Amino acid sequence: MSFLQHLEELRWHLVRSAAVIVVLMIVAFCFNDFIFDTVIFGPLQQDFFSYKALCSLGHKIGAGDVMCMTVKTPHLQTLSASEQFFNHMWISFLCGLILGFPFLLWELWKFIRPALKNQEVGPVKVFVVIASVLFLIGICFGYFLLFPMSYNFLVNYQVSSSGIVETQNTFDDYISLISTMTLVSGIIFEMPILVYFLTRMGILTPDFMRKYRKHAVLVILIAAAVITPSPDVTSQMVVAVPMYILYELSVFISAWVIKKKIEH
Repeated sequence: MSFLQHLEELRWHLVRSAAVIVVLMIVAFCFNDFIFDTVIFGPLQQDFFSYKALCSLGHKIGAGDVMCMTVKTPHLQTLSASEQFFNHMWISFLCGLILGFPFLLWELWKFIRPALKNQEVGPVKVFVVIASVLFLIGICFGYFLLFPMSYNFLVNYQVSSSGIVETQNTFDDYISLISTMTLVSGIIFEMPILVYFLTRMGILTPDFMRKYRKHAVLVILIAAAVITPSPDVTSQMVVAVPMYILYELSVFISAWVIKKKIEH
């Protein structure tokens, strides 16, 4: 096909993906009570799964109550008449995007399928599935771990013990924080896929990643300290360990790609 024909083909793949996302967005918009009361506002409840699990883990490893969090009574303020409506639209769009992400990848795979050799179809098809799974795992990681720990630290943080400054959290700030942390976490968990393609293009090698492993560990620890502002090491390790496992998985994938290149 010509270049314009390729663009036309890509357009229809994107149109189908957008249609699925819009349909899922409308469904999410209609189930606002469940999405907001159960999912979005879940971390504001003391009986949230993550709080009970972290507290139990702290007791099991002998850390006492250091990982137990007491949630403040939630009061989210709105400062404008349109704030609730537009945040409702935003969260509905994110739900459609997250749920439709595997279909989006599938459509992109169908677009590039004719350009692949027979021996390349299998691995790329597998990586479409892996990319979808990693993204959803990242979303869950951000929602169940990163956001609850960061939010509870920030909302309880006091610059002064005098009590002059009182945190009055807004609905808009809350939605912005939870959506940003979950999406960023989902994107970070796509690192093995990015490493796969960078290695295929010859930009990255497993030797390079092994050489700078210590630097990567330092960056991971700093990132964990920033993401979880709580000063206790246990909470930081809960975040740092999965990120380090992700890095080692990326090294393994890079080595696997190089091995396949040599075999062919």
